[in-house]
Amino acid sequence: MITAWLAFVALIVVLLALDLGVFHRRPHVVSVREALGWSAVWIALGLAFSGVVYVAYDRHWAGLGTAVDAVDGTVNTGITAVEKYLTGYVVEKSLSIDNIFVIAMIFSSLAIPAVHQHRVLFWGVLGALVMRGGMIVVGAALIARFHWILWVFAAILIVTGLRMLVARHADGPPAPGLLLHVLRRLFPVADDAESDRFLVRRSSAAGVGGWALTPLALALLLVEGADLVFAVDSIPAIFAITADPFLVFTSNVFAMLGLRSLFFALAGIVRSFRYLKPALALVLVVVGTKMLAAEQLRHLLGDHFNLGLLAVVAGIIAGGIGLSIRADRREKGAWGNVPTTPLATEA
Repeated sequence: MITAWLAFVALIVVLLALDLGVFHRRPHVVSVREALGWSAVWIALGLAFSGVVYVAYDRHWAGLGTAVDAVDGTVNTGITAVEKYLTGYVVEKSLSIDNIFVIAMIFSSLAIPAVHQHRVLFWGVLGALVMRGGMIVVGAALIARFHWILWVFAAILIVTGLRMLVARHADGPPAPGLLLHVLRRLFPVADDAESDRFLVRRSSAAGVGGWALTPLALALLLVEGADLVFAVDSIPAIFAITADPFLVFTSNVFAMLGLRSLFFALAGIVRSFRYLKPALALVLVVVGTKMLAAEQLRHLLGDHFNLGLLAVVAGIIAGGIGLSIRADRREKGAWGNVPTTPLATEA
């Protein structure tokens, strides 16, 4: 199975190298049109990879599709592997939208120029992939040894979802002010918001230079910290669908790869989707409940019951967006066009 992992990691390295080294070699402000185009590209790649998943599990390439999936107690075939991969991809993609709120606040609070935001997100996503990869390996090992961990994950998802549903903070997650304060106390920081570097050497009155973090570096560290917090929800969510580490990791990776483009496409308008956060909370509750009742659902709906979960999750997200658009149109019809405050510096 190590062959499959190495091949996938090599593919991701090539994609990231092309992204940063060829297509985004020169720093520039990412327009909404460009962001939508790249979002379509990353989504197409994520969906196309399901074909690779089908063939790999159907023909047992590198040992894939030969082990029992601890979540439902079955051996994944090509079809069931695709179902779980796509369901995991949609769930992780949906939950990643919540990251946009915090990332936008980070860029706004540190006054990161729009031209440098793509670079921060590139390295932030790369670090998040490495961090999540480690969490997935540990999580899969724990589930294989202690099956009751799935019940803990289910409880985390349900409790988090219910807390989000009853919370009254309509303006999104709190700004990461505490972590920013700690970083400024721990490390020297250069007040050079226009710098395109993460570290700069600054001179002192005595003529002795020293290295200091730039606001770009602070933004990167805060983005990584935010993703660590969100991973506490998203990693258990994917383990509610499958405990196959390859499916968990690949669906997570493709969902995260499109986060940068999604940010530039939605950062200025995501606040207007007022029912999106309740929809995401409901997704967590549904996925957590599915984890608790996986065996009963499989007996009731058959081995392909993950297709039902996929349809439910997609319906919840679409419903949240649809209700938000409808409510926004009603308000505009009653009060006229009310300008909204963008979440981030103009991209």
